[in-house]
Amino acid sequence: MNWTLDQLKAFVEAAESGSFSAAARRLGKAQSRISTAISNLEVDLGFELFDRSAKLPVLTEAGKEMLVDAKAILHQCQRMNSRAMAVTEGDPVSFNVAMDEAVPIQTFETLFEMLADNFPNLKLTILNGSQDDIATWVNEGRADIGFIFRMKPLSESLDWYDLATLKQVMIAPCDHPLSKIEHPQEDDLITYRQLAIRDRLGYSQEQPISPRYWHVDSYFYIINLVMRGVGWAFVPEHIAKYEWHHGQVKIISTRELSSPPIYTLSVIKRKARGWDKVMTWLDTTLFSLFPSQR
Repeated sequence: MNWTLDQLKAFVEAAESGSFSAAARRLGKAQSRISTAISNLEVDLGFELFDRSAKLPVLTEAGKEMLVDAKAILHQCQRMNSRAMAVTEGDPVSFNVAMDEAVPIQTFETLFEMLADNFPNLKLTILNGSQDDIATWVNEGRADIGFIFRMKPLSESLDWYDLATLKQVMIAPCDHPLSKIEHPQEDDLITYRQLAIRDRLGYSQEQPISPRYWHVDSYFYIINLVMRGVGWAFVPEHIAKYEWHHGQVKIISTRELSSPPIYTLSVIKRKARGWDKVMTWLDTTLFSLFPSQR
């Protein structure tokens, strides 16, 4: 077979973005080049990856299977490149990490503890922000690597890969009327104020269910407001289970609702930024800490 990595990238981007035009924008190429790359890949493989009968292309069953393999190949290539580049790079003196405050903090504390042991002389800076803050810091070189909940396309100058998918749950104060309903329905939710997440600049925000809502730029502040009885909210499951608000917040059943959005935690870096020993170590270690995403 004569398929290429560029064809695999076009295929994966089209599958994840939902259209050839969106994939073209994310890869910075003409739509015709994306369409041609995917068509040539289908010829090489001997079967169709997309059903093109509708307005937007839909993965065939064979395409769904191939998507798993294609992503795995691209991840392996990325790690191979990183190791090759690391051979020619020395140990950096300093390293800057930008991350969303809602990442699984215990996992990242473990990561930073391991980093301290492996690079005892490294000067580390940790910055907290929203997707747009972090993307800007990484793009401008103020951060070497970023961890974000990817909610929209990123700059073409950035590389990224998905690290983990994180489930959201619904919470309310323990004495809230919703806490007394075994399986609330949407009609129950619209009666009460919802606290919905948004980024600091207002470019990305959760679409509320309730017409009575507040937008807040911090999940931790949302939980504090929930504890005070201000409203109910969807938050990442790992945050809802932190012990510091135990007994004051209740996880509410969503059986009768559409599934809460699943957030994808992604790693981003500048394409022009080389892979030194710290970056390579982080890449390998992250996949050991999030093994389900291999």
